[in-house]
Amino acid sequence: MPIFDHLGITVEDVPSATVQFDPIMAALGYTRADADTSVSWWRDGETELILMPPRETGSGPHVHGRVGWQHLAFAVDSRDEVERLHGIAVAAGWTPVRAPKEYPRFTQQYYASFLEDANGIRIEFMHNPSGGAV
Repeated sequence: MPIFDHLGITVEDVPSATVQFDPIMAALGYTRADADTSVSWWRDGETELILMPPRETGSGPHVHGRVGWQHLAFAVDSRDEVERLHGIAVAAGWTPVRAPKEYPRFTQQYYASFLEDANGIRIEFMHNPSGGAV
């Protein structure tokens, strides 16, 4: 069973954020569902990701490093997949924070990239075949 059932992310503009998230989620094999004010992606038996509007407009963007959201890491099957997804994200308008590279301070085989969207939401694509603690 997944550790989370779903993850809700508040964004300033759901349609704009959808443009950035949709190519990534589709590339990861998730199915998109649009609702009146939100958009979600799901895959059988896995955590659902939901984008929703803020209760208070103009309250963003999120600032990385402040209390709250840190980042969401997507575990993938290879270094090539890290690089492929990084390219998809950049093409969708995400800003690279760290290009794909090794992170031996985590584990000897940890390979990852980090990106941030217009809302200050940070994601990571990571491959860690050793499965060791980070």
